[in-house]
Amino acid sequence: MTENPDPHIVAEGLLPTPFTAAEIRDALRAGAVIRVRTEAPDGTTTERISRYSAGDDDGALRESHPADAPEAAKGARVTWRELQAHAAFPADRTTVATEILEHPLGRLECRRYDVADEDGGSVFWFALAHPGMPVRYETTDANGTTRTTVLEILTG
Repeated sequence: MTENPDPHIVAEGLLPTPFTAAEIRDALRAGAVIRVRTEAPDGTTTERISRYSAGDDDGALRESHPADAPEAAKGARVTWRELQAHAAFPADRTTVATEILEHPLGRLECRRYDVADEDGGSVFWFALAHPGMPVRYETTDANGTTRTTVLEILTG
């Protein structure tokens, strides 16, 4: 099998990702701090911080911790390709659309991925202006819907 020349394609059977590894590298290589809020089906909310540092051509150190407990930070080195692969969804269970999202980061043009599964599915919104993780994602299962929203992105 020959490798697909499209840098948005991670593997056969998966849809193109919203960003290439190079686009993610360009956005995060100099470092970034991303604050997210997660709302659980029972109404509880938590906030987490993810920090990207020590970026190079291949990847970066990614650390994460509860917003109120920086001493609990845990991290590992990740490659830009690994981060890209997080957004590679099965072609046979995913639909993609462009959508404008009113969001804490502003009015964002997003690529929306709806992924069906046995439990209910997930929806991911990737802001075209912010290569990397989705700015919002929702997962629905028997317990209800959990929503995670990026509240802030600090780069450099």
